[in-house]
Amino acid sequence: MPFPDIDPVLIHIGPFAIRWYALGYVAGILIGWRYITSMARNQALWPLRGPPASPAQIDDLILWITLGIIVGGRLGHVFFYTPALIVTDPLEVFKTWKGGMSFHGGVLGVLIATLLFARVNKVDVFRLGDVITAAAPIGIFFVRIANFINGELWGRPTSLPWGVVFPDAGIMPRHPSQIYEALLEGLLLFIILRIATHHAKLLNRRGVVAGMFFLGYGIARTLIENVREPDAYLPAFPLGLTMGMMLSIPMALGGAWLIWRGMREPLPQPEVGLEAQVEEVVEGEPPARDPFKIETDGPA
Repeated sequence: MPFPDIDPVLIHIGPFAIRWYALGYVAGILIGWRYITSMARNQALWPLRGPPASPAQIDDLILWITLGIIVGGRLGHVFFYTPALIVTDPLEVFKTWKGGMSFHGGVLGVLIATLLFARVNKVDVFRLGDVITAAAPIGIFFVRIANFINGELWGRPTSLPWGVVFPDAGIMPRHPSQIYEALLEGLLLFIILRIATHHAKLLNRRGVVAGMFFLGYGIARTLIENVREPDAYLPAFPLGLTMGMMLSIPMALGGAWLIWRGMREPLPQPEVGLEAQVEEVVEGEPPARDPFKIETDGPA
């Protein structure tokens, strides 16, 4: 299958170029922001604890998350994949417009930003993490589609009928691993977390939804790494491991721990509302007569 002829640049405005890759991040952040806000306003999702943050706090949180994604993603790419840049060309580290972002670095950046935000605003970091990770697959989906448009991060050679001949990857058809990731780490994981938050009501258990995200992403990424072409500039790791696997396995284990911890934690007892107390009638005792109610024997 030939690679679709899609220009990585959506539009040029003078000397500036708006790229699909940048739009993937922008769309993921903006849609994720509105999704988190809608969850915070949906009282049916929080029958026992209430939302972890107000809509105004979430508006502030998005700025923290955005900085975490950009700084963490760039530094993660440098430290995990191209550490030689620190010595050979330190200024290149700051040139984010040239590409080179690490998902796992972005996760670490968002994690640090969330911890700091929770501390400053005195909110529960586990519950805050639940709503953030519930929206994370949205951004993953858009960015992976942008990776495909850019013709980067392709898969290993394949004879399957949907193999794609990428422009810079030789003449062999290859797995469109970017699409696999968009579907598994993005769409499927979003559906699973949507069921967990809106149907299973797991937002009542602190950290479980976040654990499901980390575990689900770790498993999906580890599986896809088997058909994704390893970065040529990285050494061959033992046991057929790749850098993506080595970063995803601890992520999956951490997610499993969060699920275990959250499921063991006792749920808070729902408070008895004032209306329930007023309506309670002692057994065998007739309700008090309303002095303002006019009783009649029949219709007037």
